[in-house]
Amino acid sequence: MTITEEINRVAAEAECLYTQDEVRKSIAVMAKTITTQLADQHPVVLSVLNGGIFFTAELLLQLRFPLELDSIKAGRYQGETRGTEMRWTLTPALPLKGRTVLVVDDILDEGITLAEISRYCREAGAAQVWVAVLVDKQIGREKPCQPDFVGLSTENRYLFGYGLDYKGHLRNWPGIYACKTVY
Repeated sequence: MTITEEINRVAAEAECLYTQDEVRKSIAVMAKTITTQLADQHPVVLSVLNGGIFFTAELLLQLRFPLELDSIKAGRYQGETRGTEMRWTLTPALPLKGRTVLVVDDILDEGITLAEISRYCREAGAAQVWVAVLVDKQIGREKPCQPDFVGLSTENRYLFGYGLDYKGHLRNWPGIYACKTVY
């Protein structure tokens, strides 16, 4: 089976857990909570690439207070369905020393990547580090990172859409989907 056939099959068989409208509503609720907590902090928002792009864009359009945006790219999946070692490919250009940092990512799965990104921010001198995730996956065990802001919660299934990917594909699906089969 070619990668195109595999991706088409995964997409066709998937179950929609949250529609685009449901995702947007959860982001709106989260934006209100974040505004209450951080509106007077002038935070640096770090979008975790690539998956956090979609969520970050929607979230920032609803945060009506001064903030700065930067990106960070670290991950363990590199287009695969299982995580391996941590790989850093981009660190923020903005200085974090003394700043409130809001890390924004698509999913909190095992929590290893977000724990490492949070550690990086603290070591760079961030005064506070907050974590916002679109999806918190319930994996049945303690995670090394706990999110401060959560949009949606799911059971432990392989997900794609709204920034979440299946082997580097399907990030652009307009909702949150669970794979029936992972190849």
